Amino acid sequence: MQKTKEVIKMLYSNLTVNAQGHLAIAGYDTVELAKKYGTALFVLDEDKLRENCAVYVNSMKKYFGEDALPLFASKALCFTGLYRLIAECGMGTDIVSAGELYTAIKAGFPLEKAFFHGNNKTDADIEYAIENGLGYFVVDNEEELAAISEIAGEHGTMQKILLRITPGIDPHTHKAVVTGSVDSKFGSAIETGRAYEMVEMALASKNIVLEGFHCHIGSQIFECEPFCDAADIMLGFIADVKEKYGFNTKILNLGGGFGVRYTENDPQIDIEANIREVAAHVKARAEELSVAMPKILMEPGRSIVANTCITLYTVGSVKEIGDIKNYVSVDGGMPDNPRYALYGSAYTIMLANRAAEAASFKCSIAGRCCESGDLLQEDVMLPRPKRGDILAVLVTGAYNYSMASNYNRLPRPAIVMVSTKGEKVAVKRETFADLCLCDE
Repeated sequence: MQKTKEVIKMLYSNLTVNAQGHLAIAGYDTVELAKKYGTALFVLDEDKLRENCAVYVNSMKKYFGEDALPLFASKALCFTGLYRLIAECGMGTDIVSAGELYTAIKAGFPLEKAFFHGNNKTDADIEYAIENGLGYFVVDNEEELAAISEIAGEHGTMQKILLRITPGIDPHTHKAVVTGSVDSKFGSAIETGRAYEMVEMALASKNIVLEGFHCHIGSQIFECEPFCDAADIMLGFIADVKEKYGFNTKILNLGGGFGVRYTENDPQIDIEANIREVAAHVKARAEELSVAMPKILMEPGRSIVANTCITLYTVGSVKEIGDIKNYVSVDGGMPDNPRYALYGSAYTIMLANRAAEAASFKCSIAGRCCESGDLLQEDVMLPRPKRGDILAVLVTGAYNYSMASNYNRLPRPAIVMVSTKGEKVAVKRETFADLCLCDE
């Protein structure tokens, strides 16, 4: 029994076991939440989210300077209430689609602090963003640069941009989430000379204001060394650009990627300490290269929202296949969390209504889809489950709801936010009728 409590305490302080032996998040009994709102259900700790935002906002201003700004990576989690919250916390945002931009606009997010990413922005995307006063495009390629210049001219505006540069850093994470190497669909590589060509084109483009550069080297990075290595390369590039073209870089966006603890095997991470070390390194390197210190941006996503949320399911069946394997099926699965199917991502899973009981039953957690690959995790140790138990998957705030689908025509779950001020439905549960709204 003690091991379960130790795991919870070790992962995050907002997860506890209450007097009833139930898992609690931010003091709220998850079993009661499941009864009230149904399952599958995302439960998000608003106070933890605000705390995570404050770590980035305060640390970046303290160590990089008052003009430094963290941009929330919207792809990690996106809904209108979240944009209102991060705006209140003093963050900007990076977006990767017109749909995310629409959501930010609906939430009243200040678009001068919005940065539009992506490797294939359509003309319609660009038009929509410029019409609504987008702050910055992060430009990926030559065709996009030309399209932005033309459309900005049609609207009589000078559009601010950053160029996405590929520094060629391998942070030794899962290959599927490494985006900074030379062989990438994103950005222009320094090594091949393409990055310099993009600078020339941007400086020569009408209706374009080049403000600086962006890089992103991957995700789930627990050490600060890869960021320091990327900063070295980017500052070297900035020095070269100054010498070649007389261009003084105003903004350097170092991207995101700090990791989070999904299981007790993941290392602890001190975000403020990492930011402090990266800032000291950047300042020293800029001075060494005689480069004016640019405004520093970072793009945390996972490390803002992942540990704020858990997903609750109801157990439907327990299938024991002799000595071969045990399956525990729940009323969700890959439509609300495809990350195990995609990446083999590890999670901590427990029975929320029996959180204090000893875990002695080894099983695989299966989703409800008609798909053999619909699994949430394998080789999980639980108290022997039974129909009606509430199963909790921890640390599901990032890339769960945002990647959710309606596969097998399943409605997407609700998101309930809890805090010291109370609880509220932030995103309604989809209904069967919602599934047919676009049908003719």
